[in-house]
Amino acid sequence: MKPYKTVIGRGTDEFTEKRSRFVGNAAPCESAEEALAFLDEIKNRYKDVSHHCYGYIIGENKGVIRYSDAGEPQGTAGMPIIDVMNKNDVTNCCIVVTRWFGGILLGAGGLTRAYSHAASIAVAAAGVGVMHPTCRLLVDVPYPMLSKFEYYLKTAPAEVEDKSFTDIITFTLLVKQSDEERLNAEITQLSDGKLSTVRFDEFFKPWEE
Repeated sequence: MKPYKTVIGRGTDEFTEKRSRFVGNAAPCESAEEALAFLDEIKNRYKDVSHHCYGYIIGENKGVIRYSDAGEPQGTAGMPIIDVMNKNDVTNCCIVVTRWFGGILLGAGGLTRAYSHAASIAVAAAGVGVMHPTCRLLVDVPYPMLSKFEYYLKTAPAEVEDKSFTDIITFTLLVKQSDEERLNAEITQLSDGKLSTVRFDEFFKPWEE
């Protein structure tokens, strides 16, 4: 598992070029099936349009790349969308650009620029983040150590996802896999060896850079 960049949410933006309306939609997706489901969702949202051009890249190593000009002149829509994704270095992402023809021909160059711009503003609206391998950890903290532990968490390389109270306080922490060893060492030192973490999940999560 290694970090990778992707869009961190869904994003939509649009503009008009010579009376043609372009709407760009971007979304994170973990598989080709998710990407195609997103495409179908956009098609159902804008049923009065014939051009739903798209591109998606899947895999940490960008092993799956697919795109379509959807009836536009060859090379003017799908590949420009992929180019925008590559320039932003994102994967596990799908972009769909929908066009309403305004009656004025844009030419191949104009179409290429318009689809590139629509894809770019969709990515900007969705936001780009780095997905890091992340661990979910449990820590049982006795009540006498609660204040000390919570004070430490203010500067710890971890996020508190949950906290439950019974006869002991159980913290659920999220930590980058690369910071897990440091976190465990600091918790051990903080508690003189009385506290330890238990890892019970691994997944990818966007972290602020």
